[in-house]
Amino acid sequence: MFQKFDTTKFPPENKPVLVWDGDCGFCKYWVTRWEMMTKGQVRFKTYQEVASDFPDIPIKEFKKASRFISAKGFIYSGPDSAYMSYYIANKKSPWHQWYTSYSWFTKLSDHGYNFIAKHRSFFFKLTKAFLGSNPHSFTHYWLVYLVCLVLLFFLFLKFL
Repeated sequence: MFQKFDTTKFPPENKPVLVWDGDCGFCKYWVTRWEMMTKGQVRFKTYQEVASDFPDIPIKEFKKASRFISAKGFIYSGPDSAYMSYYIANKKSPWHQWYTSYSWFTKLSDHGYNFIAKHRSFFFKLTKAFLGSNPHSFTHYWLVYLVCLVLLFFLFLKFL
């Protein structure tokens, strides 16, 4: 499980930064989406680029989870880093509030994030299979899969 940090003594200047693993295709796919959503309000940098700017966060922890670091030095780790990106993009997004308010949601998010982080290549393939290879423009293949499953289900019922 990734370690959480409250603050850094080395906050980024001007605007928040989301620090992610530049060697991860799954991460790059979703960071590309978040960059579009946040419209320049957040800088997105790989830990390989900026880890030295935050010496109070061990590199091994950057490898385990993304970090959203506010201009005031507050750190949001793992799923909450994504939730903060959504919050910046859309002030109506409830995810960060739920993460901080409900322990069950925090645990579910942390364990889900950890599971996905340990199986990134599988979830990257799954993401591309369901949403397409271009993060700039989703292709909703999942809808085709769902229709096929429903048809198979009805065929199965017919032959019972």
